[in-house]
Amino acid sequence: MRVYKFGGASVKDAAGVRNVEKIVRLALNDQTPTDLMVVISAMGKTTNALERVVEFLDAGKEEAALNQWVDVIDFHVAIMKELKLQPGVDIRLQGEIPYDPALSFDENYDQVVSMGEILSTQIVAVYLLKQGLPVEWWNMPKLLRTDNTWREAKVDDSISAETIRAGWNRPRRPQVVVTQGFIGGTEDGKRTTLGREGSDYTAALLGNYLDADSVTIWKDVPGILNADPRIEPDTVLIPSLRYQDAVELAYSGAQVIHPKSIRPLQNKGIPLYVRPFGDPSAEGSRIAEDGVGPIDVPVYIWRKNQILITMRAKDFSFVLEESLSEIFDVIHRHRLKVSLIQSSAVTISVCVDNTRFVPAAIEELQKHFNVSYNDGLSLLTIRGTTPDVLERAKAGRTIMLSQTTRRTARLVVKG
Repeated sequence: MRVYKFGGASVKDAAGVRNVEKIVRLALNDQTPTDLMVVISAMGKTTNALERVVEFLDAGKEEAALNQWVDVIDFHVAIMKELKLQPGVDIRLQGEIPYDPALSFDENYDQVVSMGEILSTQIVAVYLLKQGLPVEWWNMPKLLRTDNTWREAKVDDSISAETIRAGWNRPRRPQVVVTQGFIGGTEDGKRTTLGREGSDYTAALLGNYLDADSVTIWKDVPGILNADPRIEPDTVLIPSLRYQDAVELAYSGAQVIHPKSIRPLQNKGIPLYVRPFGDPSAEGSRIAEDGVGPIDVPVYIWRKNQILITMRAKDFSFVLEESLSEIFDVIHRHRLKVSLIQSSAVTISVCVDNTRFVPAAIEELQKHFNVSYNDGLSLLTIRGTTPDVLERAKAGRTIMLSQTTRRTARLVVKG
């Protein structure tokens, strides 16, 4: 069996859904018969739109929230009609926003935002079924068990694997299952989310649980490139790379794959393919351990919206010896994503994603340290750097901090 994952850009409109059908048919008509687990993200920018619904409601702007919710529903209805599906007949639409003012922002976030994946997978499943394909829709919050760490739920592998295997291995199951990425559910039936871009992680977990022959992520790029084509004009396809390289690229900020996606696949030696959605015949990139050599071109990875926080002990004591555990306890409790660390005898600097959790973390750190910070930054990681490559990367940029090892350079830059 294979796992196919389609992101939001792949199903942003009716043409995208039809292309999913084309790719699924190609797999079913392959010389080697295969079963498919098809993982679908929310359509287009639906997740962003549903985030605004939650933000409006949290701010007491009910009319704005309702207008945004209606826009989301209308967007999906338009796609259904173009696919000749009947809203309310083929697919039931939820009229009320699943929001409870008694719940926390994060819990409401998961209940509202998860509706994007529920809608997209219902549309894709029903469309494929009406085209005569052997399809079944699965409700992942009933199958993928998580805790209630809202917005970054932790998966219970033992329960999830048992439930998903039981559904997959039952007699007379259709050849294709369509389900959601990014979301799971708690023991008491609440929907949860696994963190932004978590659909890749879902696909990897399903591949692991079901001993897949491969997992394929279908993207709007040729595969894994050595740079973001929106920033660097001359990019090169990396046809194959090792699990370890993929983890490092993903952690550094490469947006093609989610950092958590590699471990479940590496544990069972399952290859991961990144292939172009618009050209299903292209090979794309392959991530595995066998038959893969080192990457032979410099790789440029941008991680945007960073903030550099520097802490100095108020009494000039040695930070590393006396305060390190305290600093990282605050970082952990406030859910900060650390992308770089640098220290001296009396200071420690961390570069983190500039999320809504940062102000509270800084406020707590200021109780014990002299804290300074710079925001509006980006982190550029260059793997396979050389002196010439590094000099070109620094040219014309304001460098706030730099780290260089034998083959990797990391630059925190303004803008």
